[in-house]
Amino acid sequence: MTVLPADREDIEIVTEDGLTLVGELALPASGRIAATLITLHPLPTHGGFMDSHVLRKASWRLPYLADVAVLRFNTRGTSSPRGTSQGRFEEGVGEGADVRAAVQFAVDRGLPRRWLLGWSFGTELALMHGADLDVEGAVLLSPPLRRATREDLERWAVTDKPVTVFVPEHDDFLTPDRAVPGFAPLTQARVIPVEGAKHLWVGEKYVRIVLDLLMDAVVPGSAGLPTTVPASAVVHSGEKP
Repeated sequence: MTVLPADREDIEIVTEDGLTLVGELALPASGRIAATLITLHPLPTHGGFMDSHVLRKASWRLPYLADVAVLRFNTRGTSSPRGTSQGRFEEGVGEGADVRAAVQFAVDRGLPRRWLLGWSFGTELALMHGADLDVEGAVLLSPPLRRATREDLERWAVTDKPVTVFVPEHDDFLTPDRAVPGFAPLTQARVIPVEGAKHLWVGEKYVRIVLDLLMDAVVPGSAGLPTTVPASAVVHSGEKP
């Protein structure tokens, strides 16, 4: 639950169909941005939101530890302590406007080296709507491959943008042995099994594994994240350093 310093800002994102989405942008206090993560949360009808724990911990840690900007937001109709985004859940279809608006927000703010980071339902949004957007590529956590079609994967394939897929060994929806053929149409996808992990990546061990693998995907050659920081850098999770 460690929160590390960053320049944190409550934001609002306006979609092409006129909805206001609530979110947060966490920027490195150093002023250097090695990469930008535009996060797409798990299924809101099953408890997913911008504060889902891996995304929240990425926002709490990566700006300080790796000079990475993290943009989190609630898709349409989704609520969190930050607030509720306008609209209603649209099964991943209407949410395409949310993905486009979030990427455009990052472009307008001049945030460099933009990557989509999707988790579960968020991977479907990235695959269905992200290929043609102004991003470097995508990182997918626990993809169910239920809504995304072969055509979506092929659309990503022709872009040649890198896509890295982290698949828990014990995932409830798509295990590594099924993920490899499932992602075959996305020819440049790297499918990385994560031993011992489950769909929700519960436990500090798996959060650290995910964040280290994530950094290697978006900032190739980066060393593993530090596991200790000065005590003076740590703040309570309710504060905004």
